[in-house]
Amino acid sequence: MSRAEQMQKSGGSAEPSRPVPLVTGAGERVPLTTSGGAPVVVKRSARRRRTVSAAWRDGAAVISIPGHFSLAQEQEWVRRMLAKLETRSVRPAGRAATTDTELARRAAELSERYLAGDAVPASIRWVSNQNDRWGSATPARGSIRISDKIKEMPTWVVDYVILHELAHLLEAGHGPRFWRLLQPYPQLERAKAFLSGAAFAMGRGLQDDDDVVDGADESDG
Repeated sequence: MSRAEQMQKSGGSAEPSRPVPLVTGAGERVPLTTSGGAPVVVKRSARRRRTVSAAWRDGAAVISIPGHFSLAQEQEWVRRMLAKLETRSVRPAGRAATTDTELARRAAELSERYLAGDAVPASIRWVSNQNDRWGSATPARGSIRISDKIKEMPTWVVDYVILHELAHLLEAGHGPRFWRLLQPYPQLERAKAFLSGAAFAMGRGLQDDDDVVDGADESDG
């Protein structure tokens, strides 16, 4: 999976949802994203009088505010709620796998939980030479490589990368069947958005992930 792969609706009397603008020092207004690169969407509601809330929805951070808020109030509360949302959300639920043995154990757990145990890699290991992708798979050999650059990312992001490569052992391409295999993973869109932002933050203009499935194992050289 290459890093380039990764990168509303309102009801009643609410105004249409929209990306939140950020005012820069030069007065220019640019779209605001989370620290992980996920889009931020603000929803105004005339029914909402005092409360402000924040939640993840479809890979975006959605901030709901009262319709009467001024632009200054909107900007202030968006920043406050984003800080709370990201602090709460990026805290890993558990320690991510750090060794190849732990990685293999985690892959087996994810395969059993989301792929009915059908994806059984012959090998899965951390590698340090994947500079333009988060992970890769060779279905013919049943081998998977995971970039060690994701070790410090939230556990739900690491799990997604592992699961993505496991799915490639069952479906080589990125067609409808491939994405159906991943659909049961509850953090699917959120993890994709996180990785999209991480790729952008690294400043890499990388190609799409059509070449994610390699024809042969990569060397560590």
